[in-house]
Amino acid sequence: MRKMTTIRLAGLLATAFLLQASAAPARAQATPLFDGKSLQGWITPDDKALFSVEDGVIVGRTAGDLKKNEFLVTAKSYKDFTLKAKVKLRNGNSGIQVRSKRADDGAVSGPQADVADGYWGLLYDERGRGILERYPEAEAAKIVKQGDWNDLAITFKGKRLTVVLNGVTVIDREDKEFPDDGVIALQVHVGPAMEVRYKDITIEELN
Repeated sequence: MRKMTTIRLAGLLATAFLLQASAAPARAQATPLFDGKSLQGWITPDDKALFSVEDGVIVGRTAGDLKKNEFLVTAKSYKDFTLKAKVKLRNGNSGIQVRSKRADDGAVSGPQADVADGYWGLLYDERGRGILERYPEAEAAKIVKQGDWNDLAITFKGKRLTVVLNGVTVIDREDKEFPDDGVIALQVHVGPAMEVRYKDITIEELN
């Protein structure tokens, strides 16, 4: 009798576990935003030479003659998500726009995680409020791998934005003025000739 009770109890516990697991919402899978071969799914600037694919990497490169900042922009808008990317900055100034808006002339406005010497760990509102928040420059310099690949993870959930650089949270901001949704964009900046590289770009949309 005791043996039968133990078996029955084990069966009930197993059934309860399966019911709970089936009721839990499935976690979304990270989706590649870059296929490693082409710029399919992205809107390119009028000057097609500014962004290219080389050896499985998106390369943003300027000759130092831009009239305004230019962007490679996703065709799709996103709301709540975790965006991950590896970035290598040769020189100059770049950044990743999130929940941003693209104008007819290709200009992009909205929150940006900066990618630039002296500006890593900075949250900038492009064509908006300017600098919103900044991780201490000296501390950010210790985190960045100069001339090598750096891991960026950007999460937007509601009105809260976090930026993690090489495993360190450099931005954690809740801001009622953040847009509710928008495009993802990679930037090349006005000024001297520059080059930046991006790869392993994925997005996980959050419930």
